[in-house]
Amino acid sequence: MRKLPLCAILFAIVFWSAASPVVAQKNRDPKVDQAVDKALDYLSREQKRQGYWEANGGQYRVAMTALATTAMLAEGSTTMRGRYADNISNSVDFLLDCAQPNGLIGYADDYRYTYGHGFSMLCLSQVFGEEEDADRRERIREVLTKAVEFCANAQTSQGGWGYVSAKDGNDFDEGSTCVTQVQGLRACRNAGIPVDKQIIERAHKYIENCMTPEGGIQYSIKRAGGARPPITAAAIASLFSAGEYEGEMVKAMLEYCSKNVWPGGGGLNTNFGHWHYAHYYYAQVMYRQGDEEWEKYIKAIGGQILRTQAADGSWKEGHVGPVYTTAINATILQLDKGYLPIYQR
Repeated sequence: MRKLPLCAILFAIVFWSAASPVVAQKNRDPKVDQAVDKALDYLSREQKRQGYWEANGGQYRVAMTALATTAMLAEGSTTMRGRYADNISNSVDFLLDCAQPNGLIGYADDYRYTYGHGFSMLCLSQVFGEEEDADRRERIREVLTKAVEFCANAQTSQGGWGYVSAKDGNDFDEGSTCVTQVQGLRACRNAGIPVDKQIIERAHKYIENCMTPEGGIQYSIKRAGGARPPITAAAIASLFSAGEYEGEMVKAMLEYCSKNVWPGGGGLNTNFGHWHYAHYYYAQVMYRQGDEEWEKYIKAIGGQILRTQAADGSWKEGHVGPVYTTAINATILQLDKGYLPIYQR
């Protein structure tokens, strides 16, 4: 049995004594907790022996693994403690093994590898502060440090990111992958990994340049089009993660989402384009708005989520697959547990 350093043991005691009351103080609906348990048990069963999850057709292994792991971390488990410790330990090792010499967490032949890279930065940064094994903690630090460097090198001339790096993608960028990188970078910085502030500042400028007159965020600077509710919700969440809660840009985006995400058009309609993606991010925004706004939001959206859960604990809407939808819904339903720093108020 591996011996833990004294500092790790002390950290674990402090972490668990500090984190547990967060959950105890919340008056959570037992039906929500039952739904979360069923969802996480489903994910546990779906994890492959090598530690990963995948979407339909065996796609997006890195992104699905990061999202599913984050959902389990939100329950309070870590790599060494809790109900899903074995699952998390195996998945973290898988993500670490996916780290390439150039810093990419993923595979170069994945035509949308920046999603997996961004979600992995967020996931591993949440593990980093709680990791009790000194060797694995150091490995996480090394992987995240190089991941940040890769992110900086992958940024386009406009300050955004595309589905692949600027070099691999002919300098193409778009909003959804951009906000994934921004939130991942912020999570790394919060965990103590050095991040050049100019990288995030350029990304924020990119988001600002993608804003339409009505306050929404369009798909891409190069392919303008109209505002996209899911990307706008994601953009606000990324700004909130960076501590930006005020300003005309944030105000305009919040107003746009109040009309187009919730409680405005499409809020309770699962046919709303990229509904789960939109609410994965918008739930973070509403949680940071305070208890009153959160309780109204989660009563409506949480009710919709609970009504559509399958008997096996999964959610099967959307074309990506049940692992994706289940991980997102489970994370939404656990935001108020307060375990993960990136989602805290």
